[in-house]
Amino acid sequence: MSPTGIGLTMFAAMLALMALRVPIAAAMFIPGAVGYWAMTNDIALLNTLKGSAVARLTVYDLSVIPLFLLMGQFATQGGLSRALFKAAAAFIGHIRGGLGMAAILAAAAFGAVCGSSVATSATIAQVAYPEMKVHGYHGRLSTGVLATGGTLGILIPPSVPLVVYAILTEQNIAKLFAAAFVPGLLAALGYIAVVAIYCRVRPELAQPSEPLPWNERWKALLGVWPIATIFLIVFGGIYTGLFTPTEGAAVGAIGTFLAGLAKRELTLSGIKRSFLGTAETSAMVFMIFLGADMMNAALALTQMPANLATWVSGLEISPLVIVGCVLIFYVILGCVMDELSMILLTIPVLFPAIMSLDLWGLGAQDKAIWFGILVLMVVEIGLIAPPVGLNVYVVNSVCKDVPMGETYKGVLPFLASDVLRVLLLLFVPAVSLGAVWWLFS
Repeated sequence: MSPTGIGLTMFAAMLALMALRVPIAAAMFIPGAVGYWAMTNDIALLNTLKGSAVARLTVYDLSVIPLFLLMGQFATQGGLSRALFKAAAAFIGHIRGGLGMAAILAAAAFGAVCGSSVATSATIAQVAYPEMKVHGYHGRLSTGVLATGGTLGILIPPSVPLVVYAILTEQNIAKLFAAAFVPGLLAALGYIAVVAIYCRVRPELAQPSEPLPWNERWKALLGVWPIATIFLIVFGGIYTGLFTPTEGAAVGAIGTFLAGLAKRELTLSGIKRSFLGTAETSAMVFMIFLGADMMNAALALTQMPANLATWVSGLEISPLVIVGCVLIFYVILGCVMDELSMILLTIPVLFPAIMSLDLWGLGAQDKAIWFGILVLMVVEIGLIAPPVGLNVYVVNSVCKDVPMGETYKGVLPFLASDVLRVLLLLFVPAVSLGAVWWLFS
């Protein structure tokens, strides 16, 4: 069998294993190892296995992942999400759809200390759904808002998928975080606009609550100072050069730990759950890393990434059409894979092809950063798009009285907002790169 044939067979075997519900790390590792052995020999495979785990897991930059995860865990167990939702609801909960908008704002703020969409969805759903239910919000609107708002966990920095992309493509993590700020804020504003339009067209889906006195509003706002302080310290320190992203993640973890203790909501059992949750998620991420490394090592032997880059650069069609096709591919792939698996598996193959294109006259680094934010946008769509949509499942595990079909109907208007934002970012790179040029010029 030719190397290309072996590569295609590996992809087919990987998808077959995923369909059989084999863990994604193993589904990538097994075909990769067999394909590598088929193109080399026993000794070469054993030598690769001997050194690949050490080479991957001793990378210093990877330590930023468990630190950001720990920061999110402390924020979750410390009850910081409840204060965020309470403050947002105090100011806008009395307008039609206000609690939905408050949930989105709380998700955006919580995403600034979390870095995980799943954790953001689950946490905000536990806090916001009971309030929305009490005030007569329809289950379709409530769960659609919560599933979609959870995606802000990876759009608003810090973002674990963006850290992984930075490591794979050897880009500056701080610059990628800066590039994600404006698209993340646009996402939050777009979702708020969708809620406002949705509730104007279907006013029976959401009932406004009674406005609170201003003294209670200001009192609720005081509860968000820990999040604001941690955010300013972490990202202010990173962008002023006071510390690196890894050091910033450590500072953020300590800050959320102290904030949870100060609120008297981070108990000993909560601390244990935080460390256990961080360990479990980190182990999953690093196992996916090892599986993807094995698959990508085998694909490198087939020369598929290099051949793909050569073929793509020789196509006589617009480079933007090629990028658009890649983004559509990511949306489709999101129906069967989680965001980290997609990035780890596809970026080593597709990134050289994208870098070979002339896109808006961008330099190599700007192009890599711009493409990374685009990938993040479409990965986020995969988190809520049917037929899978991981965030939909997470929210429905919390909101058990709402049928899954209703939640899928609820997220559809938000997908329209996502498509418009991706198109804006595709045709106007300055939307993401403007902050990078301003901060690092």
